[in-house]
Amino acid sequence: MTGGRTRTPLDRVRASVGIAQLALQQIEDDLSADDVDGPELAAILRELQEDIGHPGGLSPMLAQVVSTAARRAEQIEPDRDGDASCPLHEATALITDNAGQRLTWAARSLDSQGDPE
Repeated sequence: MTGGRTRTPLDRVRASVGIAQLALQQIEDDLSADDVDGPELAAILRELQEDIGHPGGLSPMLAQVVSTAARRAEQIEPDRDGDASCPLHEATALITDNAGQRLTWAARSLDSQGDPE
């Protein structure tokens, strides 16, 4: 790279978020398709639930990113009073709190025949 400026962490985050947004938009478009019926929607929800259940999945990775931000905020916030880090820790908990079970319940109500044995 000649003459280019060095990309900052914020530049890299913006680029990565843009890629993630495109992927999530594709999923949203697929979910909105007229040909998605109950069993197929249930299968998609189960796929998302399976993704939540492993460390490299979408929700766990998002929670990990927010948790990392919370730990960094703890180190740099004034007076170490938790004004910045506490809401981030709470956001992490909300991202991971029972999401998988809720997807399972929704999938089961749409197609109980597709439940894994």
